[in-house]
Amino acid sequence: MPDTPEDVSDDVTRPDRLFLVDGSGYIFRAYHSLPPMTRPDGTPVNAVLGFTNMLMKLLADMDAEHVAVIFDKGRRTFRTDLHPDYKGHRPEAPEDLVPQFPLIRDAVRAFNVACVELEGFEADDLIATYARQARDRGLAVTVVSSDKDLMQLVRDGVALFDPMKNRPIGPDEVHEKFGVGPDHVVDVQALAGDSSDNVPGVPGIGVKTAAQLITEYGDLETLLDRAGEIKQPKRRQNLTEYADQARLSRDLVRLRDDVDVPEPLSGFDVRPPEPEALRAFLVENGFKSVLARVEGDLIPKPEDGSAAAADPVAEAVQAEADYALVQDVETLRRWVAAAHEAGVVAVDTETDALSAMRGGLVGISLAVAPGQACYIPLAHVAGGTGQLALDGGDPAEAPRQIPLADCVAELKDLLLNPGVLKVGHNIKYDLHVLARVGLEVSPIDDTMVLSYVLDGTRLGQGTHGLDDLAKRHFDHAMIAFKDVCGSGKSQITFDTVTLKAALDYAAEDADYTLRLHRLFKPRLVEDRMVAVYETLDRPMVPLLTAMERAGIRVDPAVLKDLSKTFAARIGDLEDEIHRMAGHAFNIGSPKQLGEVLFDEMGLQAGRKSSKTGAKSTGADVLEDLAAQGHDLPARVLDWRQFSKLKSTYTDALVEDINPDTGRVHTTFGLTGTSTGRLSSNDPNLQNIPIRTEEGRRIREAFVAEPGHVLLSADYSQIELRLVAHVAGIKALKEAFDKGADIHAITASRMFGQPVEGMDPMLRRRAKAINFGIIYGISAFGLARQLSIPRGEAQAFIDAYFKEFPEILDYMEATKAEARQHGFVRTLFGRKCWTPGITDKNPTAKGLAERAAINAPIQGGAADIIKRAMIRVPGALTEAGLGARLLLQVHDELIFEVPEAEADDTAALVRRVMEGAATLSVPLVVDTGVAATWAGAH
Repeated sequence: MPDTPEDVSDDVTRPDRLFLVDGSGYIFRAYHSLPPMTRPDGTPVNAVLGFTNMLMKLLADMDAEHVAVIFDKGRRTFRTDLHPDYKGHRPEAPEDLVPQFPLIRDAVRAFNVACVELEGFEADDLIATYARQARDRGLAVTVVSSDKDLMQLVRDGVALFDPMKNRPIGPDEVHEKFGVGPDHVVDVQALAGDSSDNVPGVPGIGVKTAAQLITEYGDLETLLDRAGEIKQPKRRQNLTEYADQARLSRDLVRLRDDVDVPEPLSGFDVRPPEPEALRAFLVENGFKSVLARVEGDLIPKPEDGSAAAADPVAEAVQAEADYALVQDVETLRRWVAAAHEAGVVAVDTETDALSAMRGGLVGISLAVAPGQACYIPLAHVAGGTGQLALDGGDPAEAPRQIPLADCVAELKDLLLNPGVLKVGHNIKYDLHVLARVGLEVSPIDDTMVLSYVLDGTRLGQGTHGLDDLAKRHFDHAMIAFKDVCGSGKSQITFDTVTLKAALDYAAEDADYTLRLHRLFKPRLVEDRMVAVYETLDRPMVPLLTAMERAGIRVDPAVLKDLSKTFAARIGDLEDEIHRMAGHAFNIGSPKQLGEVLFDEMGLQAGRKSSKTGAKSTGADVLEDLAAQGHDLPARVLDWRQFSKLKSTYTDALVEDINPDTGRVHTTFGLTGTSTGRLSSNDPNLQNIPIRTEEGRRIREAFVAEPGHVLLSADYSQIELRLVAHVAGIKALKEAFDKGADIHAITASRMFGQPVEGMDPMLRRRAKAINFGIIYGISAFGLARQLSIPRGEAQAFIDAYFKEFPEILDYMEATKAEARQHGFVRTLFGRKCWTPGITDKNPTAKGLAERAAINAPIQGGAADIIKRAMIRVPGALTEAGLGARLLLQVHDELIFEVPEAEADDTAALVRRVMEGAATLSVPLVVDTGVAATWAGAH
């Protein structure tokens, strides 16, 4: 026993302490604490830096064994279900703050502090729940916040600390604020209401009056029951008339302390930061001053020669491969633990079919460091050659594997752990496969998307496959799928591959995915592409996954009826074409068609095919001949159109309907275009013709589920609006501001004709030039389009540039930018590469110049609709609407909407889309609602 009181440590008797930090309250104070600033890639970070400094100060000053930062998840909570107007008039977050929200969460994790949020509840509810749990376990709780709503939590064992005023808040401070003790704060707030949160309260009663009433009557319920005793007539009337409103207000302001919280208190232990994780965060965000402060304390200073050894890029290149087969749960647990420890894990799946929607899961591979990867077989079947040598058993018996349910149970927490980044190559495919066995994955990175954001089409189309990237960046030849499964008629499915072959192939995929991630992620900062990846393309991956999973319902009966109609029309056209030619021939044969047109009929051949040297019968040649008044080429064009509609759409789409869902599930591509536009494949739903009545009829087969409708939301003339904005064309901007007919205005200025009573042909010519300018149209192209002499077309273009000289300045400046850098940028920073811009071949150079002119416009439109798509699901959830986003077709979004919510959904979608970007001209969205896509568009 100590001899003197001085020998007794306070730590012997005081309880453990828990600090609960109101992270959402910190964010806006951090945002306003520093002037606007960006990191090298253009991403705003003033709030991130302010938050980081505040968090560091708190961690340095606090004396606690446990800490957690709690955030709001979204605007929609159980309170908005009770009162839809709750916080409804609060403005949207500043545009430059929105991309900082996820980075602020990253800051918390970088300091190895627990970061908690939960859909449907506010941060205050989680704080209240954790405070109750901790107090019940004997912990002393400090809530770090200046939010008055949290004052209701103050009691023995729970205190508030205002970090802005650097002062504790106890019962006395609560009484000073509300005129009552903490246990009656809710009653006072219920009466007084809160205009900032749209809590209605009782009219005519403020905080002071409410405190007097609660002090006199004891609590809200007693006051309302005895409202008839109130002497003041108006107050008595309001308390009686608005009693239910007061009770509703009480439910809105009272914090829930019984939330099923997502993280246990045991996960809140104070831990030192992982040095490399913290260093990576500070370096990525350009926080050099913070890094200098923590080096030597939280982060060891790099010693001479050690930096190269710890260089993640060097490690990615040099690491030797060491792959392991995982066939029991204990081994799997060791790999899962290693993934948790690493904080980043590459994930890849193997399936028994190529389709993401239909392929069954065969196995999963993981990589936790370059060269360290494993394969978990789950559904391999007996009989693979070499199985006996690997397993030590009979090859006719099933190979030793972990049961799927056990594997799912072991991986579930890892794949959803917000502190572990899951990396995939084209991870959208893996998300589909894993979801079908009950595994959701978040957060994610995608090395295919990273490669696309960094290099686009600089090295050619289709260069972001894993095999290509491994060869290009590591000079490593990946094991080809055909080397494992064969090809052609002898190809086998992956579930019949031996485990040895499966291990080498699958583990290598995960390994090199992780190596690419080590290589690409730092380049985002170096190439100033973080904002494009983090705010535009990465968020699209889970969004597109959900859209692909939803699919769209297609009525096969409509398609079959159209196929019959088209077949009859094709037959009639064949008869008509043969009659015109004077004999039967194969209309689909370019050779035979050429003989009929040029040898027998003596029509003038436009050009020869570059491949065969034969006279071309391409669409452009036939269109020229038809424009000259020749009927047979015109009928051949019709025949080709109906043949394509039938074979490519009405026949093929029936086969594309998933028998399990009755819906067609397209695959959206993020990496297939030079401008950031999405592509659609298997089937391509973006290419359904809409310029002909027959093509539009195909959309009649796309229908809503019973009780639902389809909503089409389409940007109006978005590319022309972008031209007006980026080129600063004053006249067009004024026309768009007034909502005028832009093509009529253009024609009026070019041809000196009043808009009223204008010849429709003049408007048509102006429209052709307006849209043609976007694509760098030539006099030759415009002449063909308008069926006018080339000289007249050139005169139109010259007149256009004279009337709108800003567009010519833009075009020249854009071409100069492309020549200087090899790329042009969209408004949002995306690089659109322009290979061929310095080509000595005039044709190739001209093509590249036209692409350069168009890319910022088309790419900017693609970025804007992505911004809208990313925002819409959250907005729908906050509004309590049940619509699902199904398709994106260039400037159009298609939703499936409960019929009763159609008007509200249309209004919300229009508002979100029109607010997706701030231009010098208004964005306008047209919406339509119907049972079919054709009717909605």
